[in-house]
Amino acid sequence: MEYRSDFLIIGSGIAGLSFALKASRVGSVHIVTKKEKAESNTNYAQGGIAAVLGPPDTFDQHIEDTEVSGAGLCRREVVETVVREGPERVRELMEWGVKFTRRDNELELGREGGHRQHRIVHAKDLTGREIERALIEALRDFPNVKIFENHLSIDLLTEHQLGRASGMRGRIHCYGAYVLDAENNQIHTFLAPVVVLCTGGCGHVYLHTTNPAIATGDGIAMGYRAGAPLANLEFMQFHPTTLFHPSADSFLITEAVRGAGAILRNRSGVAFMPNYHPMKDLAPRDIVARAIDTEMKKSGETCVYLDMTHLDAAMLRDRFPNIYERCLSFKIDITRERVPVVPAAHYICGGVLTDLWARTSIAGLYACGEVACTGLHGANRLASNSLLEAVVFAHRAFTNATEYLKERGRKVLPKFPEWNAEGTFNQEEWVLVAHDRKEVQSLMWDYVGIVRSTVRLNRALRRLLLINREIEDFYKRTRVTEGLIELRNLTTVALLIVRCALRRKESRGLHYTTDYPQTDDRHWQRDTIFKNSRLDKKHLDALKR
Repeated sequence: MEYRSDFLIIGSGIAGLSFALKASRVGSVHIVTKKEKAESNTNYAQGGIAAVLGPPDTFDQHIEDTEVSGAGLCRREVVETVVREGPERVRELMEWGVKFTRRDNELELGREGGHRQHRIVHAKDLTGREIERALIEALRDFPNVKIFENHLSIDLLTEHQLGRASGMRGRIHCYGAYVLDAENNQIHTFLAPVVVLCTGGCGHVYLHTTNPAIATGDGIAMGYRAGAPLANLEFMQFHPTTLFHPSADSFLITEAVRGAGAILRNRSGVAFMPNYHPMKDLAPRDIVARAIDTEMKKSGETCVYLDMTHLDAAMLRDRFPNIYERCLSFKIDITRERVPVVPAAHYICGGVLTDLWARTSIAGLYACGEVACTGLHGANRLASNSLLEAVVFAHRAFTNATEYLKERGRKVLPKFPEWNAEGTFNQEEWVLVAHDRKEVQSLMWDYVGIVRSTVRLNRALRRLLLINREIEDFYKRTRVTEGLIELRNLTTVALLIVRCALRRKESRGLHYTTDYPQTDDRHWQRDTIFKNSRLDKKHLDALKR
């Protein structure tokens, strides 16, 4: 089946939904989302949105905090734009019905690692869930917006599928995507002159992650296969504090807890962060994560401890109700006991390369949120800047996309061939291939984690090349399934992360390698850009299925 609209949004997090609310005023909108519409990385965001909302805070301080955290790789123009436009976007969210926590009728502002001021707007410790609720509710007033749940995008539609890309002198254009309807096991063609990637991150490339199961790097992999440049994939942020419990599934404990006064301690009860940074427990995340990793390796322990027992118990229950109840379900009372914590893969600072208007190198294709590399985060994201980036760039993408739509007009879109669904699904063979997912995650955790080395990276590269070849071969000759699409994307992104990490011959921000422990501004104060510039016949055959 073929679906047509003016705007096709892939993903239903804060970036996709806020773009949809704006685009619904000027045209028809289709939102394609992998699971239920509220299932996204946004929904799991506990901390909040960083924004300058009044004295003593200033734009200059927020800009400086962002750049210090980004370790010399932030794009100044992007940082200034996001910080200065942020407050207006926060007010817009409140107009759409987002209920942020207030104290004495004023917004309650939290503080997190790397921030010198209290500037985190939040909804208790469930900010993401509240934003998703409000935006989805607001969209109900727009009948020209249709959300396709349980629909997984397979590949973007460009001139490649039409056989026109070879020898083209002009830009490649994006016209839509092939999409799997997972419930009915059918593949549909979604066409639109404007396509917006809002697919989130790729935490499930790693064995331990704070991300929901949907975070398999789909947008990054699709952008790469279509020929869009990627940047800075080596900078994977590991959240320093996730609950260490066999049944907790890497439950995140927000940095705002440390902002409220919690202290990291080793098993002996010694506070160790003063040994690593002047900001102690509120140091940037890369420093805290490496400090925890170092402490665990020195002691041989499997975790460290987050201590908030000295803080007011009523305040903890009121400010962090979700964390309090979740820990209590594992028989840990955070008001009386130290919480065992370990780092886990949390946020990728790289992605599909965009400009200041969220445009990719492919005409008609925009990218917003974690899937994109805008230049805001540099080598390490400042806490709570991600939701801010998503709403600012969704707005800028909408502003530019409406002009793009006017220039191109609602011209007749090319006729794309139907998806070739030939092939059989061999359940026995799939079981063998499915084991690759766990192997990829283990490889990435063991060799491409918080601390890396050239030997480890090369070992991961060799094995990932074999796995990737095996999966591509299986993909070409079998019926497409949700699991196979995710596995293909996950393996592609893992391979790209390793290749980017091998290119950077220094340690900077989130990328720390024992072979190059120093930062080298002379040679490496630049983005690591990776592009699939050679779309060979084998690759094109896969795209044309």
